[in-house]
Amino acid sequence: MVLPLCKLPLLPWEFSIKNKPMNPREALLALNLLPEVGPVGLRRLLEKFGDAPAVLAAPARALMEVDRIGPKVAGLITRWENHVDLAGELERIRNFDCTLLTQEDDLYPPLLREIYDPPIILYVRGKLEERDRHAIAMVGTRQSTLYGREACGRLAGQLAASGITVVSGGARGIDTAAHEAALRVGGRTIAVLGTGMDIVYPAENIELFKRIAQSGAVITQFPFGRRGDKQSFPIRNRIVAGMTQGTVVVEANRSSGALITANFAAEYGRTVYAVPGRIDSPRSAGCHGLIKDGAQLCESAEDVLAEFANHNYSSNEQPELPLPALTPAEQTIYNVLTHEEMQQDAIIRRSELPSAQVSVALLQLEMKKLIQQHPGRIFTRAR
Repeated sequence: MVLPLCKLPLLPWEFSIKNKPMNPREALLALNLLPEVGPVGLRRLLEKFGDAPAVLAAPARALMEVDRIGPKVAGLITRWENHVDLAGELERIRNFDCTLLTQEDDLYPPLLREIYDPPIILYVRGKLEERDRHAIAMVGTRQSTLYGREACGRLAGQLAASGITVVSGGARGIDTAAHEAALRVGGRTIAVLGTGMDIVYPAENIELFKRIAQSGAVITQFPFGRRGDKQSFPIRNRIVAGMTQGTVVVEANRSSGALITANFAAEYGRTVYAVPGRIDSPRSAGCHGLIKDGAQLCESAEDVLAEFANHNYSSNEQPELPLPALTPAEQTIYNVLTHEEMQQDAIIRRSELPSAQVSVALLQLEMKKLIQQHPGRIFTRAR
């Protein structure tokens, strides 16, 4: 079930800088636009003052009573209207067809809330959905090899076809291969940007980002106009690792930013997987180092899916993975099948579909791990 993106509607815009009180969502956006406040500082401020409007209205002396809020940051907050074009940012959000998520919203990624410094605000183009809680990060080098891109495409396609949301950073190379593969099989994928929503980096991925937003989501914590730099991309990487249940590093040299994502994943207690490569390739050295340090060897999607099946959820429940996207023929045949054995001829009769179409659909359902084939062309549901 798709839930509404926000508890509080962003439209129509009714913000007036001179008219108080400001609503909490707008106040959080203003704080996110201020430099040097940050998620950790904001958490301390909220613990003292209760909500974001109260933080913006507090006097400097009271602000400086909060740990690590010095005169500079206190001055920025008390004079926030001089530093922030809040009305302009709201207009840009509307023009780009974005929505905002705060940690209070149902669809803010639940795993992301658990990290030390979850983003104050997430700008979202497209839709986050409840099923995105079943997500895996796939990352790697921008200077990928053909082997790396093919391995990534195979893994990402299999995971997406199995109902797993594939999360990556939208960069060249492995990130792009992961997004493309998920889209190719009709699965869910999310791109996390290290820039503002209006900055397309790399420029050649403008059409890819549009396609991702149509069937998944493009997200960022950065305001409009923020360009990528050495600080913003590691900040982006923590979101990729933080919102997913594990991180797969497909191809990376020893200085790759993908290893930063893997380190964040390990720090957050998430599983790190590494795909092996050629022993003489520098672009595989990072993955081999991860394996030596205890990362799980990943040779197929089965290695990741097995971890999902055995995951120890905090609720002590084992929720089923969502069904992947199915064609009408696949859905018909899946509905016909049960956990009782059924021969292909019986499937053809009950589905009332042509035999050739049934054969193709059975193969696709088997690839999506939804059915099992037994000797004698006998099939059962696997889920």
